[in-house]
Formats: sequence, structure tokens, C-alpha cells
Amino acid sequence: QVQLVESGGGLVQAGDSLRLSCAASGRSFSTTAMGWFRQAPGNEREFVAGISASGFSTSYADSVKGRFTISRDNAKNTVLLQMNSLKPEDTAIYYCAGRSPYSGAVAVDKTDYKYWGQGTQVTVSS
Repeated sequence: QVQLVESGGGLVQAGDSLRLSCAASGRSFSTTAMGWFRQAPGNEREFVAGISASGFSTSYADSVKGRFTISRDNAKNTVLLQMNSLKPEDTAIYYCAGRSPYSGAVAVDKTDYKYWGQGTQVTVSS
């Protein structure tokens, strides 16, 4: 069983930066593609960014491309989401997600992810 724990959310002003961190348990982390999703009130959970098991391949939603960067450290079982130039529309609960072990390719569909963290709130004021 894999457990994911997010941290780093908070309240910031438009234009500020935040870095979210996701700590993963389990021995198969390096074989598993990871992703970040977000959900704003009244909206469906949407894909933000994804990274392959090796870290060599990434994918981003158009709304965050050029502002957010996903990375991972397989030695530390950690996935990071660096968020720059934050906008009020980035306000949401952000979730870390992991695919099944040995599913190493990036995925953008939430149904491709098996493991989910509890979420961390990001609020961007104008």
C-alpha cells in the first residue's frame, strides 16, 4: 500500500510562489508515474502536472504551462510542484496522485491514478 502526504499549501497573493511537496511511502516509488491534480469548489478534479517514473518526461495543463514545474527525487520518495506567478484562479485543493507500481508513463486522466493524498489548500488572493 502506498501513502501520499502533501505539504506546502497556504495563502499567498497573486504573483507569489509556492512549492508543494508530496512524500510517498512504499518501495515501488521509482517505478511509478506521479501527478498533481486540483479541485476548486464546484468544479471537478483536474489534471495539473504529471511526471514519469524516471523523471525524464513531464506534462502540464495548458493553464499552468510556463508557471508550474513538477519534479521528483526517487532517492527521497518525493514529488515537488513549484508554482510561480500564482493567480487567483489557481485557488484549489491540490492533490498528489500516484499510478500503480510499474506504471511509469505520464498520465493526465485521474482514472489512471490509484493512490491519492489528502490534499493541501492553496489560496491566492488578488
